[in-house]
Amino acid sequence: PGPSPTPRHGTQHALPDGLFTGEPDAGIYDALRATRARIDLTPGQPDLSAFPRAAWLRAERAVLAELSTENLGYGDPRGTPQLRRAVADWLARSRGIRVEPGEVLIVAGTAQALTLLHPVLRADGIDSVAVEDPGSLGTRQHLHNGDLATPPVPVDEHGVRIDALRATGARAVLLTPAHQFPTGVVTSGERRRELLRWAQDGGLILEDDYDAEHRYDRPPVPALRSLLADRVCYMGSVSKLLAPALRIGWMAPPPCHRDALIDAKRFTDLGNAVLPQLVLARLMESGQLERHLRQLRGRHRRRRDAMIAAITEHLPGAVVHGAAAGLHLTVTYTPGVPDTELAAAALDRGVKCHPLSWHRQLPGSPGLVLGYAASPPGVIAEGAAALGQALRELA
Repeated sequence: PGPSPTPRHGTQHALPDGLFTGEPDAGIYDALRATRARIDLTPGQPDLSAFPRAAWLRAERAVLAELSTENLGYGDPRGTPQLRRAVADWLARSRGIRVEPGEVLIVAGTAQALTLLHPVLRADGIDSVAVEDPGSLGTRQHLHNGDLATPPVPVDEHGVRIDALRATGARAVLLTPAHQFPTGVVTSGERRRELLRWAQDGGLILEDDYDAEHRYDRPPVPALRSLLADRVCYMGSVSKLLAPALRIGWMAPPPCHRDALIDAKRFTDLGNAVLPQLVLARLMESGQLERHLRQLRGRHRRRRDAMIAAITEHLPGAVVHGAAAGLHLTVTYTPGVPDTELAAAALDRGVKCHPLSWHRQLPGSPGLVLGYAASPPGVIAEGAAALGQALRELA
């Protein structure tokens, strides 16, 4: 669910007319992003027009007014003490995670968290990370870029299947348990207990909490990290809460990997830029970030409702998944039209979206992954109408 990986050397953007043919390569997200379309319903995009510019500017001015000379030098590679303290407080309030500031590592988003993990996992003898299926293509590509295999584990209505996880033989698994990408399934209590037993037997859980703050019709779900600190590496960011451009995220790694990850961060970039960290810490400490989140939830709920209504009208018979939280919906429909063909036909009509098959390694029902957070209701309705027209013409 994170951002698209950087293409390997030599990877070229796919041509628009071949975008949805063949196996998606490492440049597929860049190619889709570069393809012009009237309506963008790709998942993973927050409403960037809602970025709290005035609040950010006030916080930045306050930070600069109080900034000591020492803060203009190289910072702590773990992150500024102010932001690590603010993140620890945020995680305790919003995710039920009790960590000390010294246990938090500030990173440049979940993408960098995964990159830092690659050599640390391999040094621990881990050469494969099991992944959910369906599950994020971008995350899978990140792991492949680190020479880690990604055996698929099916997801059902309760979450990832632990019997299938054990069958892979993998010692690590990457999960999105609070709002599974792309199905929206919440890992059930019984499945969580099974997961924790698997981890206590020597497994490592990489928990990607990519959009857990965005919930509408259900109470918050505690993070797995709150239940088993020694075997869960927690990852989060502000990419879906504020903006991906900030490149600020955090990790709460298990003690066994903490020092190695700090070293990896130090040798990668000496630490995140200090000033944005201090500004974000100010927003968190002042309560401004929580106020912003409350406003976003109302806006996103209205857009979610508009998306469901438009799908009901224009794609009758389609099944909506994952509506209770997040920034996207997954829609499945009766087999017959490959979802890559439907996505290509939609693009011909000026609508960008993801075919569900991009996010599968195992066979499954065709579908689309549709982001709604970045589009107003009228645009969402227009996009759904184009999708319905395309499906009728292909059927």
